[in-house]
Amino acid sequence: MVKQLWLNLPVKDIARSRAFFTKIGFSFNDTHGVTADSACMVVGERPFVIMLFTEALFTGFTGHPISNTTTATEMLISIDAQSKQEVDELAAKAAGAGGHVFGEPASVQGWMYGCGFTDPDGHRWNVLYMDPAGPPAAG
Repeated sequence: MVKQLWLNLPVKDIARSRAFFTKIGFSFNDTHGVTADSACMVVGERPFVIMLFTEALFTGFTGHPISNTTTATEMLISIDAQSKQEVDELAAKAAGAGGHVFGEPASVQGWMYGCGFTDPDGHRWNVLYMDPAGPPAAG
């Protein structure tokens, strides 16, 4: 049975990516996967592991080209926020750390509030605060 899921992301520069994610508030597990070519990032209260690998190492694992994130989206990585203020803060941190906010913080579907940003390698991140009351009743 699956006990844990982790995501592997190709990056151009481990140190640059590590600095970016540290500035926006993510942490790293320095006892696992720390080399010149990789870093183990931990996201959330229930730790979700995101391994950062240099593009050369990543393509060695996949045997496949890496998506060009300047012209295509490989995936959208979504994370939750505890409040609208946290969405606003994360958007500001991402922009200040060298990311690009492609979706300014705004209401979404009447019951969510979110933003979208890219990290320095162009991976797209979606941050959402969801109203605990849930979506409006269908009428």
